[in-house]
Amino acid sequence: MEVKIGVLHTPREIVLESVQTPAEVEERVATALKSVDGQLALSDERGRKVIVPANLIAYIEIAQADVRRVGFVAG
Repeated sequence: MEVKIGVLHTPREIVLESVQTPAEVEERVATALKSVDGQLALSDERGRKVIVPANLIAYIEIAQADVRRVGFVAG
């Protein structure tokens, strides 16, 4: 699934393909936001870890990953 993290004062989003379920991501976000100095830590499908201070999170978008097709259309 695709997770987009909007960070305050940053024009670009952090985008990663996560192997975690939407419920797991939502739970981690909620836990991070409850703490004054919390951090959101997520891993992508390649094992890369992203850590964002919770006080800088503007928004989180959780969506199914796009299926990208490779090839040519005959016609």
